[in-house]
Amino acid sequence: MKTLVIGGTGTVGSETVKSLLARGAAVRVMVRTAEKAASLPAGVEAALGDLRAPDSLSPVFEGVDSVFLLNALSQDETAQGLAGVAAAQRAGVKKLVYLSVHRIEEGAHIPHFATKIPIERAVKESGIAWTILRPNNFYQNDLWFREAIVRYGVYPQPIGSAGISRVDVRDIAELAALALTEPGHDGVLYSVAGPEALTGDGVAETYSRHLGRAVRYAGDDLEAFGAQARNMLPDWLVHDLKIMYGHFQKHGLIATAEEVATLERLLGHPPRRFDDFVAELAPVWKAAA
Repeated sequence: MKTLVIGGTGTVGSETVKSLLARGAAVRVMVRTAEKAASLPAGVEAALGDLRAPDSLSPVFEGVDSVFLLNALSQDETAQGLAGVAAAQRAGVKKLVYLSVHRIEEGAHIPHFATKIPIERAVKESGIAWTILRPNNFYQNDLWFREAIVRYGVYPQPIGSAGISRVDVRDIAELAALALTEPGHDGVLYSVAGPEALTGDGVAETYSRHLGRAVRYAGDDLEAFGAQARNMLPDWLVHDLKIMYGHFQKHGLIATAEEVATLERLLGHPPRRFDDFVAELAPVWKAAA
């Protein structure tokens, strides 16, 4: 049994590869360049291909039994996802696990959510046994904000005060590996969320406590966030993120107790807490500083 991981060098995908290897799975990762192939863990097979070039996909998908499909944020995310589903169909793949987003129906007006709706539909109608994972905002997104947090004492992600049930990508990866390698997960949508609703102020307080220095929440001003973000991100992505964070600020993105309990049952342990994530991260950041 061989599993193909699409997006296997990214934040979630790389952890999924680790989880699959820990379960003894044979793993192939699609990469766009030879440099990316060289960075893969020992024992992982690399296959050169690109979802933006559908003609490149047949050799990538050939001979695999299951596929983990993850599309990075992009303006053509839907087209890439649909190309992945079509390639899986042509190759006779037996199992498809797709990474979507938590409470997608409530955020259909958010470009980051809306791009995934047609892909979910295609997965369900593919004729392949499927599982869809719908994760919340990742703890590991904060790695992008390291300098702002450590150097300037500011937490800049404008998540607001309504609360979002952020999640550790290692929990997502564990569940993905389970769904790819074990029976009993076909035709199921799994919400993947952390055990508590986090706010901007609460996140900043957690960093303050573990770093031993004051960290303040930058606030809910999306125009100020956008002005800063444009120094690093393209305009289309800043526009999308402002809509998403505006939704979080107004409505939150909170998991139900049942969703958290289901995740705990599947993983065999409670979802990782944000406090524990920061406790693990803070010594590394302080040492580097």
